[in-house]
Amino acid sequence: MYGAETWRTTTTNIKKVQVFINSCLSKILNIHWPDTISNSLLWERINQLPAEEEIRKWKWIGHTLHKS
Repeated sequence: MYGAETWRTTTTNIKKVQVFINSCLSKILNIHWPDTISNSLLWERINQLPAEEEIRKWKWIGHTLHKS
C-alpha cells in the first residue's frame, strides 16, 4: 500500500480497502467459508468502525483543524 496517503478517497478505493480489511479480520478470527458471518457482525465482534466511517471521521478532523 505504498503511497496510500496520496490516493483519492473514491468509493471504489474505499470498498477495495474494506474488502481487504474484512478478509484479514476473517482470517485473524479464524472464520472460514461455511461459517461466514455478516460484515456488520464482524465489525461488532472487534468493536471497530468500518473503514468508510473511519475515513470520513479523519477527513472531518483534518477539515476542522485546517479551518482553525
